[in-house]
Amino acid sequence: MSVDQTRGRSTDHLAHVVMIAGAAALGGFLFGYDTSVINGAVGAIQENFGVGAALTGVTVAAALLGSALGAAIAGGIADRIGRTRVMQVAAVLFIISAIGSALPFTVWDLAWWRIVGGVAVGIASMIGPAYIAEVAPAAYRGRLGSLQQLAIVLGIAVSQLVNYALASSAGGSASAQLGPLDTWQWMLAVEAVPALIYLVLASVIPESPRFLVRAGRFDQARGVLQRIESEDADTKIQEIRDALGGERKTRLSDLRGKFGVLPIVWVGMAIAALQQFVGINVIFYYSSTLWQSVGVEESNSLLLSLFTSIVNIVGTIVAIALVDKIGRKPLLVVGSLGMSIALALTGWAFSYANVVDGETTLPFEWGALALVSASAFVFFFAASWGVVMWVLLGEMFPSRIRAAALALGTATNWIANWLVTVTFPSMQAWNLPVTYFIYAAFALLSLFFVVRYLKETKGRSLEEMGTS
Repeated sequence: MSVDQTRGRSTDHLAHVVMIAGAAALGGFLFGYDTSVINGAVGAIQENFGVGAALTGVTVAAALLGSALGAAIAGGIADRIGRTRVMQVAAVLFIISAIGSALPFTVWDLAWWRIVGGVAVGIASMIGPAYIAEVAPAAYRGRLGSLQQLAIVLGIAVSQLVNYALASSAGGSASAQLGPLDTWQWMLAVEAVPALIYLVLASVIPESPRFLVRAGRFDQARGVLQRIESEDADTKIQEIRDALGGERKTRLSDLRGKFGVLPIVWVGMAIAALQQFVGINVIFYYSSTLWQSVGVEESNSLLLSLFTSIVNIVGTIVAIALVDKIGRKPLLVVGSLGMSIALALTGWAFSYANVVDGETTLPFEWGALALVSASAFVFFFAASWGVVMWVLLGEMFPSRIRAAALALGTATNWIANWLVTVTFPSMQAWNLPVTYFIYAAFALLSLFFVVRYLKETKGRSLEEMGTS
């Protein structure tokens, strides 16, 4: 075979992998959409059901408990029925949740349907990185794995664009009537459309060759590998079999080590928790109400939330461009340092807020600093931890424990997410500047943790992970 033919074949393989990885990443789009769409509806939900800040926090965070559950069970299910089947299950749950959330009778009904959607989010957040890592060539795995995060931030942006468009159509308020439903109900219902597309795509993409080898379906694995890998399929199948160490399915007990779980699992769990403890989702879950608290009108606060999502997308594109060039660890170090400074500045700006009769206002110059520093925080997060955490969780574990370890790491991420989300309304009411200083401290802690404990994974095959 000539050099040109080899190059052409390699290009064809990469194009095929990009397409199926993009289809799998649609679960990330729904992940971002579902977790952010509630942002534009928070005020309307409080008004409609007559609930306070604490119960609102519980309702918003209810989805995150479902996400932790979904992530925890996804690995075991994926090892039994396959990666693509699990994607289909998640898609169906997204559809059910979207319809149920749009038609609640009480705030408790809404919380329940948010939990169902959360289970779908947890499953999608685990299976997307796992599937993409298992089909991606090592040289492109970082960039292809980054598609998950790009899809997440696009989902966040689209949800905020939809929220803004719907609110504008109803006169600028999420509480207003729009046809047979309130505007906030339409915000939650629209998610059923991309969920249906996800269900169709998950039904046509090929199964992971590593799952097929584990299941003993070697002919199917060979067929998939011939479409996604440029090297000999039989050689690759043997490498996968050797790395798996047998055909026994992974169990959580396989993660046990001297200190509860294996050291590599502790590192993955810590990375997953620290990604949330910097407070990133406060920006996306509560940004519209946060800006309203400093005097921004509801319609403009939704627009500011959309601006934040654009910053998030730009940062994610930067990370995709750099993750396979400079590596995972340098990106995390720069991101942690940038987030620490940006969060400290945000806390400093909000320390100049004035509170009169429960209404919070910021002088113009400090409001401008808060907007710039919060946007810088989002950029540094998106250009580092937003992308790299998901790439690492998909690739850092040895093949024999990957599904179970990834499930545990993803569940840890969602539990940390829940803790931050459910505590923020009370912390905001207690002392907003100090809340941001606490998040800055966690960002600084993440810097020291990465430097001390994280090993670089750039350019290594999945079968090499855990060998040194």
